[in-house]
Amino acid sequence: MSVDHVFKPNHPCAPAAQAQAAIDSIAAKTPSKPLLPLGAMLLAGSLGSTALAQPAAPAAAASAPAAQQAPVAGTLSTVTVRDSAVGDGSTNSKAQLRATRTEIGKGNQALRDIPQSVTVMTEKLMQDRNLDDFRDVLRTTAGVTFLAGETGEEDVRLRGFSLGTAGDIYRDGLRDAPLIERDTFNDDRVEVIKGSASMLFGKGSTGGVVNQVSKQPFLMNQHEASVTIGNGNEKRVHGDFNWHTGQDAALRLNLMAHDADNWGARQRKVGIAPTFRWGIGTRNEFSVGLYHLDVDGRSSYNHPWFIRDGRIVPTLPARNFYGLDSDRQDSSSTYLTLAHTHRFADGGQLKTQLRHGRYERDLWTSVIRFGETDGAPTTLDNWGPSTVITRTPKGRIGRSDLTQLQSDYSNRFDWGGRQHQILAGVDFYYDDSRRANSFAGPASGLTTTVGQPNNGDWRADTRGAPHYNTFDARNIGVYVQDTVAMTDTLKLVAGLRFDHFKGSYDTVATTAANGSVTPGYSFSKTESLWSPRVGLLWQPSDTASYYVSYGTSYNTSGDAYQFTPSSPNQTLANTPAEKSRNLEIGGKWELFDQRLSVGTALFYSEKYNERNQDPDSVAQQFLLSGKRHAAGMEFNAAGRITPKWEMFWNHTWIPVAKISRSNQQLAASGGGAQVQGDRPGLTPRHSGSVWSTYRVFPKLRLGLGANYRSSQSPEGSRAVKAAGFVTFDAMAEYSFTEMTTLKLNVTNLTDKLYADTLYRGFYGPGQPRRVQLTLKHLF
Repeated sequence: MSVDHVFKPNHPCAPAAQAQAAIDSIAAKTPSKPLLPLGAMLLAGSLGSTALAQPAAPAAAASAPAAQQAPVAGTLSTVTVRDSAVGDGSTNSKAQLRATRTEIGKGNQALRDIPQSVTVMTEKLMQDRNLDDFRDVLRTTAGVTFLAGETGEEDVRLRGFSLGTAGDIYRDGLRDAPLIERDTFNDDRVEVIKGSASMLFGKGSTGGVVNQVSKQPFLMNQHEASVTIGNGNEKRVHGDFNWHTGQDAALRLNLMAHDADNWGARQRKVGIAPTFRWGIGTRNEFSVGLYHLDVDGRSSYNHPWFIRDGRIVPTLPARNFYGLDSDRQDSSSTYLTLAHTHRFADGGQLKTQLRHGRYERDLWTSVIRFGETDGAPTTLDNWGPSTVITRTPKGRIGRSDLTQLQSDYSNRFDWGGRQHQILAGVDFYYDDSRRANSFAGPASGLTTTVGQPNNGDWRADTRGAPHYNTFDARNIGVYVQDTVAMTDTLKLVAGLRFDHFKGSYDTVATTAANGSVTPGYSFSKTESLWSPRVGLLWQPSDTASYYVSYGTSYNTSGDAYQFTPSSPNQTLANTPAEKSRNLEIGGKWELFDQRLSVGTALFYSEKYNERNQDPDSVAQQFLLSGKRHAAGMEFNAAGRITPKWEMFWNHTWIPVAKISRSNQQLAASGGGAQVQGDRPGLTPRHSGSVWSTYRVFPKLRLGLGANYRSSQSPEGSRAVKAAGFVTFDAMAEYSFTEMTTLKLNVTNLTDKLYADTLYRGFYGPGQPRRVQLTLKHLF
């Protein structure tokens, strides 16, 4: 559907993010001249029709300055721009659930040109569902599961494969340090690419990579402020302010304060993220951004389980907190990012980013277990309010200083009678980390009972100064990819990446309770590895794209400091990298006049030399003798079915998952860890999320969604399963004016009790019913 949009200089215009994407697109095509603010306003006006059936995002159009090359006095005449009702296909993260472009594939690319499954969570989706915590975003991503403990984010699984202790979580294409809390207050969108990291990231997981995209300044004055209150004494304030400060310059500031008791599992967060951008749309564009997030929390670390007929039986209410008031889970992230984009006269672009940051975390929490019930061992049949709860201290503390530099070049060329789209670049990071994984201190002896959650017990922190193990890692990667137009409809994608990695450990001496001393030791590991990527795209029309792709990735031994051996006799440091490969066949379509994006894919992911311990010398020798694979289908849909009806759906179906080779021995009881022939832990057959909204009346919009997951085993407990679950979320939003809305969210509508995160011996419950009321004002 096409419309004529009439633009006048002071006309309130469309959401700015979409206009800015179009500005960047045109700037790339005409790099030899700066894009004038007048052009920005014209584009913004032409895209104003994208917000069908929604209140238009308020943005006072800045007065257009005189043109640089031909100043004209007086009033500008009316300009008519013809465009489609859904804009030019660029992502307007604030206004829609659908994204058509991404930067997760290196450079700004159309999703249809990436031969892998990509799921994009836009800012609108995160705001609709109140996904303030980054974990909640991951929980709405199909195929994602969590290992319980250590805050639940240290070991995220995608398609059943570990994301490398959060080492495969990125921000703006740069590594985001693990072992920290994350919030979405400065996220424009979150992108998840499924399958091997391959040429894009090289060293990484088999299952995929998650990229958080930061909000960027744009050439308009536009501000948004919101206040949320909810049960659990939740109070949250968020501001997103953008000032057009000059002809080609803008400042954006995101602020957040969050305070919630969470029924004892307290969480207080403060975030600030200012970014200044200048030279927007010109030959040389610059930006400088600071990000700081400080979190003071208290972890509900775990709930103990009962097992009946091989099934985990959740018992304790999800909102009950049984830890100590002195427990804490504090983290902070502070980093500065400098970026420069140079646009060449021939249409090429070179984008360089430099980031340095410090990331800290102090976890001191209570592992809770069932004690006795009326003097007898506790069972599923006799537990009750008088059952004793014991609280064993768990402590970890760490700090990482991370420096990264990345430079990416992209351009199009005609070589040999064919069009080539080149992506090439180099990236470097240096990670200087200090960690104390055993920093719990002596047991407190403080207990409580099931009937007395959050009983106020507290103890002083007598742990003293931590004794850090140190870890230093550096990696330099070089990559190149060419997309060759073989015909008008057929494209060949071929890429190759080389990484050189070096990591070194220094461990401190430890003293056991009996006085025996284990000396410290040092070791290092160096790897040089290649990661190829090949894909074939057939695009018979602008609304259909079919592909087949193959890529590899690897996990180095000792990377991300999760593989520290416990003694110098272990030879993990000398074990070569694990390697994996991913084969995928899929299609992507634009339906309903390109309002709805749909995709589906068949995939086969395999880690073909997984680390195993040699059973003849347990805990002494590591071998790359393991092998596991997963095969299934991915489904994605996002956008508008009608002007009033929007939806988002992503689903992963893994009917086949198997440990096809392992040295793990079957326990005499038949339990224990997964062995050869088993389905890997944390690999459900079905998982996904759906969200749909409908504008019932011009001022009233209703939403309903669900998160679901089929049954799965914890890793390390082959004979135990957690039941599948479905939870429902609801939303009602009323617009008093185009500027002011009031939104009610209810998460886990039925207050379902279920095991969400899993570990051998305990689980973490899914969050209880949450009721939140949000008032938002645009100005």
